[in-house]
Amino acid sequence: MRILLWHVHGAWTTAFVHGPHEYVVPVLPDRGPDGVGIARTYDWPGSVSELPPEQLADEHFDVVVLQRPHELERLAPEWLGGRDVPAVYVEHNAPQGRIAEMRHPAADRPDLLLVHVTHFNALFWDAGSTPTRVIEHGIVDPGYRYTGELPHAAVVINEARRRARVTGTDLLERFEREAPLDLFGIDAASLGGAEDLPQGELHGEMARRRVYLHPIRWTSLGLSLLEAMQLGMPVVALATTEAHEAVPARAGTVSTRLDVLAGAVRRLVEDADEARERGAAARAACLDRYGLERFLAEWDEVLKQVAR
Repeated sequence: MRILLWHVHGAWTTAFVHGPHEYVVPVLPDRGPDGVGIARTYDWPGSVSELPPEQLADEHFDVVVLQRPHELERLAPEWLGGRDVPAVYVEHNAPQGRIAEMRHPAADRPDLLLVHVTHFNALFWDAGSTPTRVIEHGIVDPGYRYTGELPHAAVVINEARRRARVTGTDLLERFEREAPLDLFGIDAASLGGAEDLPQGELHGEMARRRVYLHPIRWTSLGLSLLEAMQLGMPVVALATTEAHEAVPARAGTVSTRLDVLAGAVRRLVEDADEARERGAAARAACLDRYGLERFLAEWDEVLKQVAR
């Protein structure tokens, strides 16, 4: 099967393109948001190719995977030359705004399948008559790499300054009273953190820290949290959106109480044996629920259904 999709979310796309199909991603000269092309900081298989928009109209595709409103409304119709290619819309994000106004851009499209990446998203988005399904995340297993040699907490936040309230950046000062925090992610350097690292290097640096802290208030489900768990790290996370589903009690601490979370960070940093034990439990739980094989099997089923 030949699939067209935009490279929007690096970690999710990395998992998706490990399937058994041929994948094409658009590329623009500036590699901007609508034409990022093949990833440069993730390892992708050779089954992925990139093409400029002007060549897409002459190419055969069995399915187009849409992930943003303007792909549905403008890019796909224009770049595919008006052809009616079977489509599936993937919603990565939790809705924003008042609960009564959380209507999905692809609502009331019975010709389209809307796939949510978490049950929380499916619950909160109003899709009207559009058929919906949930396919939970799956990630490429980075392997057990935990050493916990540094008595620090690792935090991964992209655009931490701009998204401060959403990502819990404003909470980091509170946690720094309990343990040293090492911040990673896009634009993390602007807050004294590390430069954006290739995925392999990032995983190695995360795994050297004693505990993973996930302070994000409102997100679909941060894939860095799942990566930390599969690395073998114990986790401390805000009990918001899907986090309480992803992190079992034996893997760390999930709560909306800052005093509970801060205490858990301090305890895990100080107790290397407990941290290692909970990290092993986190890895086992995450492999079981968010393994790549299950993710790709469910997506294969959906793609075959849509392509008919």
